[in-house]
Amino acid sequence: MASKLNLDQNKVDRARAAARTVALDTQAFIDRHTTVTVERAVCRLLLIDGVNEVGVPLPNVVVDHLLEKGLLPYGAAYALGNAMAETGMTPQQIAEAVDRGELDLSKIAPHTEAEIRTAIDPTAKATAERIRRNVAQRDAYLAEYGDKEGPYLYVIVATGNIYEDIVQAKAAARQGADVIAVIRTTGQSLLDYVPYGATTEGFGGTYATQENFRLMRAALDEVGAEEHRYIRLCNYCSGLCMPEIAAMGALERLDVMLNDALYGILFRDINMQRTLIDQSFSRRINAFAGVIINTGEDNYLTTADAVEEAHTVLASQFLNEQFALCAGLPEEQQGLGHAFEIDPARENGFLYELAQAQMAREIFPKAPLKYMPPTKFMTGNIFRGHVQDALFNMVTILTGQKIHLLGMMTEAIHTPFMSDRALSIENARYVFNTMKDLGEEMSFKPDGIMAHRADEVLTKAADLLDKILRDGLFATLERGTFADIKRMRDGGKGLSGVVLRAEGYYNPFLTLLSGGEK
Repeated sequence: MASKLNLDQNKVDRARAAARTVALDTQAFIDRHTTVTVERAVCRLLLIDGVNEVGVPLPNVVVDHLLEKGLLPYGAAYALGNAMAETGMTPQQIAEAVDRGELDLSKIAPHTEAEIRTAIDPTAKATAERIRRNVAQRDAYLAEYGDKEGPYLYVIVATGNIYEDIVQAKAAARQGADVIAVIRTTGQSLLDYVPYGATTEGFGGTYATQENFRLMRAALDEVGAEEHRYIRLCNYCSGLCMPEIAAMGALERLDVMLNDALYGILFRDINMQRTLIDQSFSRRINAFAGVIINTGEDNYLTTADAVEEAHTVLASQFLNEQFALCAGLPEEQQGLGHAFEIDPARENGFLYELAQAQMAREIFPKAPLKYMPPTKFMTGNIFRGHVQDALFNMVTILTGQKIHLLGMMTEAIHTPFMSDRALSIENARYVFNTMKDLGEEMSFKPDGIMAHRADEVLTKAADLLDKILRDGLFATLERGTFADIKRMRDGGKGLSGVVLRAEGYYNPFLTLLSGGEK
């Protein structure tokens, strides 16, 4: 892609190289550790499911047992495989026996590594094949219906009741939405377990459960058949259960996942060690399942100034790109986030927004960038809000953004009504159609406001990444560099769930989901 902004490629290369080294250094730490959530995800991928009589998920039962008995450093797959080799039971049967108190996994005589792998690998391979079939099903739908060339129109449903969500999601899809995001209930990111079954009592959103995923996937496939379009399903693979939700999404054919450790560290105070380890495995699952991740840089600008701190968004995008590549997630599945959040009272603010969006498009040409609408400066004036959203829509079509989260004119008033979504979809479709090729017709002054703005942001981002390279990512987060929020490496939620891997640690999915074994 030729640069309309005359970006200095040397600065881009310097920033990317620094981010790569930071990611690799952090990955070395990640590779020495596991977490309770990673191991619960392994249990789910081995098809351990359900809850006990007091509502505790069986993956939690197994992992808590392993942690108590000192076996977790070897991995859940090691312990389960050893028990399978000894008893001939399935992982589900073993989990149920552990829950009943009939089986102590620490009392089983150790089998050889070959025996353990022979026992458990067929189950793991069957799961990998199930996920491959889901990818093939998505590809078949896209081959039959075709895929949209322009921006995906992304809308949210958030009633708290999965059955009501389905009604609203179907309506939005019929109105023209391409991606339906089911917002999670308030606080679920801080639960260290995944609720079970269909749910009807969320607050500000609906619980992310495997059954809810299955129900919504079936509903959107039904509308897709009517509309002859593939409707993508999005949920939140973040928080303390990040890898587990990735596993559930892979099993139920979700298409898009919000998936960003930095977001959890900054905005949910989740321990940085815990969530970076969790992120790595969750992205490996998402990569294999063909899921597009969305990252959360747009949120930085809700607490920090969108002009002064724009370079932190770009620096974080570089880091997220490299962490994703370390996990095997290709650029084509990296929905790196940014947002239209400059104060509308600022002179030439639209030029800055356009410059920053074009800059992201040029620096990450293969990424299906996720562009977020104005929220911070929305008011109860719905007419001004609709104009702000129209300007946001213009930036998307002019700069080739891909995942376009629709702005709502009632953003500052209430959760959108179906009629609000219809108006937002109408607004975006009008702008996208009437300005379809305008971006290709435009060029920017080499020494103009936009070129200078992009160079300023890029220069600051490259300098910041050099500093992160010198200090390390953990120290950078402790300083409050991103979003003006400070977090401590030994603080936050979930640190007790971090475990140093033992020699002999086994997780078959690290290989299977990397394309190693068939």
